[in-house]
Order: sequence, then structure tokens, then C-alpha cells
Amino acid sequence: MQRRASLRKKDKEIKDNDLIEDIITRARVLRLGVFDGAYPYVVPMNFGYREGSFYLHSAREGKKIELLRTHPAVCVEIDLCDAIVEAPCACQWTTRYQSIVGFGHARFIRDHAEKRQGLDLIMRHYSGRSAYEYPDEILEKVEVVCIHIDRMTGKMSP
Repeated sequence: MQRRASLRKKDKEIKDNDLIEDIITRARVLRLGVFDGAYPYVVPMNFGYREGSFYLHSAREGKKIELLRTHPAVCVEIDLCDAIVEAPCACQWTTRYQSIVGFGHARFIRDHAEKRQGLDLIMRHYSGRSAYEYPDEILEKVEVVCIHIDRMTGKMSP
């Protein structure tokens, strides 16, 4: 597992790698944070995951892709929200959640065989199946991005 960043609230930190992997497996949306030179830009994405790397797919052009080419350092966020917990005082309301925040670098995949593997990971994440067909003309049109995570934290509210 990757080097961990430190959390301020140690009692909420997830240190169990298996639990982190479980959260990633159960999550349906990854939020990708990139930098546009002036502001952060955050986009919800479908994803696949394997051995410390997230795989994303996209059209070959657009703001997100332009920013990744210019600024490959990224932040990813995944969360599972269990419930809102009410309390008598408004400031005591809370949310039961589990979340992951990771920092890494984006790499554009050019090799068709590796693109197929990345797309298979994405499809497996949502369907539970793998070994899909991807015609070469489709692979030419799609951008597949691998984000290798350098450090990751997990946090949960019991």
C-alpha cells in the first residue's frame, strides 16, 4: 500500500488496507481534482482500480484532459455515505461515512493492449465481469488515464 498522509483526527483514520480496498470496491464515483492554474477543477468519474492505481476513461479532448496534460499531479476522492445522524443541537448532527483521499500523477495510456486492460478494470468495477471487446477504432477515440497513487488516507465516522 502507498505511503499514508497524516490525519488531524487520528480516531477517524482508517489504517486497515483491507478496509480501504473494500471502500474502493464498493464506491461508485471517484472525484478527480485537477488544477487549472488558478482554481481547482473537480469532476465525478467512473473508475477501475488495481494495485494502487485508478483507471479512468474520457473523450480525447475537453477541459479535464487539457488540464491533465498540463498538470498531471492530481487528487482523487471516494466516499460512501451511510446515514445522516440527527441530534438535538444543530452543531451535533453528523454523517456516518467512509472516505478515501489520494494524491498521485496521471499518465495517458497509448498502448492498445494496456488501454484494453484499463477499460476492463473499469467495466469489472461496475459489472463484475471482464474480457470485453474494444474495436481498434474505439480505442483510437478514447483516452484512458492511469493515476498511480503516491499517498492515500482513509477516514471514517463511526
